Amino acid sequence: MLCQAAFDQWQTTLMPHLSHVSKPQAPVLALGSFGMGLARSCALSAVSHLLAQGMHRKEQTVRQQWRAWYDEVPRQRGTKRQAWAVETWCPTLLGWVVRWWHGTHLALALDATALGTRVVVLAVSGLSRGGAMPVAGVVLPAQPTHAWRRDWRRLLRRRRPAIPRGGTVIVLTDRGL
Repeated sequence: MLCQAAFDQWQTTLMPHLSHVSKPQAPVLALGSFGMGLARSCALSAVSHLLAQGMHRKEQTVRQQWRAWYDEVPRQRGTKRQAWAVETWCPTLLGWVVRWWHGTHLALALDATALGTRVVVLAVSGLSRGGAMPVAGVVLPAQPTHAWRRDWRRLLRRRRPAIPRGGTVIVLTDRGL
């Protein structure tokens, strides 16, 4: 079972790295990342179920808090809702992953996931200690099909400021990429 003390410790560790998000957004992001780590999954149902049980909250409440991160502004309730600019904090997140890294080689994984015939998600993740931390991504329409090379290069170029000088980056992909 999760305990509030473990979450509080995680939130205290994470908060200095979340200065770029609003005060109401930071605890929800901390809660979601805590749940993803424990569930070893990014699936909304797995994270919300685990957090609801361990934190003695209603599953639907946790689910709705986490969904607010990826719902577009018109679907959100409240007058002060705003779009979440992922690109503004991704270099900060990768920099945090890099600080945990020991050595001169950093591993990044590139992954493309098709969601039916609607969209394709291109994701860049930093690999560390047997896990992967998503640090960048883009959602593209699946139709019409096009080459992703330009999109991958843009995603990787924007991570460059977080990579220490003199370090080596190893990029891992599926065979098809």
